[in-house]
Amino acid sequence: MANKGIMGKLFGSKPADGLDDYTEINLEEIEEAKGSGPAETYVRVGELSGLGQIPELKREIYNGNIVIADITPIKGDSLTRDRALKDLKQVALDVSGDIAMINDSQIVVTPMSIKIDRTKFSSK
Repeated sequence: MANKGIMGKLFGSKPADGLDDYTEINLEEIEEAKGSGPAETYVRVGELSGLGQIPELKREIYNGNIVIADITPIKGDSLTRDRALKDLKQVALDVSGDIAMINDSQIVVTPMSIKIDRTKFSSK
């Protein structure tokens, strides 16, 4: 065995070609494997910048989709923010779904039979 030096003994050594080991993921193979048929439920992501967008968000939820909305544009306008959140909470109640804040600027609204687990997990 060749002498690696103290750092080599502690942390191992890089491959001889100097490249780190990694696994490349071919996204085209994933696209082909999933098929091209329609899904039953979609995750729709959007930005909520005013009350005029509420009907579109409601339609997505009533259609059975999960909506993640960025509310940053209306965060400073408490009247608009509170009205929008009240409307979205009502939709979640109407469809027996759920609604929760992801962080201080994003919300998620789910349709029937999809509940949000509010406990955070870690990969430790």
